Amino acid sequence: MVPEKQMAEFVDRMRQAAGDNLQSVILYGSAADGEFHPKFSNVNLLCVLREVSFNALQAVAPTVKWWTGHKYHAPLLLAREELERAAAVFSIEFLDMQQQHRVLHGEDVLQGLTISMRLHRAQLKYELREKTILLRQRLLLASGNKNRLWELLLGSVSTFATLLRHALIAMGDSVPKSKRDGIQVLASLVDLDPSAFLQLLDIREGKVNRKQLDVSDVARRCLAAIQQATAAVDKMLDSLEPGSE
Repeated sequence: MVPEKQMAEFVDRMRQAAGDNLQSVILYGSAADGEFHPKFSNVNLLCVLREVSFNALQAVAPTVKWWTGHKYHAPLLLAREELERAAAVFSIEFLDMQQQHRVLHGEDVLQGLTISMRLHRAQLKYELREKTILLRQRLLLASGNKNRLWELLLGSVSTFATLLRHALIAMGDSVPKSKRDGIQVLASLVDLDPSAFLQLLDIREGKVNRKQLDVSDVARRCLAAIQQATAAVDKMLDSLEPGSE
């Protein structure tokens, strides 16, 4: 289901457009970790250029437009020299990239990247709290509209599954590969009900028809689990910081 033909053509077009300025093209995310679902997943590409001036971007712009014209997200473009600093700010994303990626062209620039676990914990606390607040706002806006509620829940479950898996990483626990197993492991540690997450994953994977479920009930259980997990993870991560009581 991963669009191998289109990815190969993208790489060819990028090589022709960027020439020696193109250092790497790397596939990351669900298309690289075996959990790709065409309806819900993105094809995430990292393009590393030797320099990212306006002229350099203009040279590859037609290729990026061709790619996005096929309904894929625009690739992430970075200069090689800014990778370390980007990893310090986006430690969750780069840790995921480092652990699960596929080099489509050039050098594996992620392999030797240093990622601070102290900064990882700080970002994790921020992301969990921010995403929880945003989910509440969007649940309010979607209230009374079943289709919008389903779209919100199905679109959010992957993000929260990723953050909960990173909570296990931050705590030094063994981390299962799949989103489903990661949720269940964390649920056992913080004593929360994972059923809403698991049902949403079942719907995404085509195992369950959402018409069989009450969306308001799924939303209620999902929000309760997220709020409980966020509070529990906050507390556990605080205990890992120097000087904590």
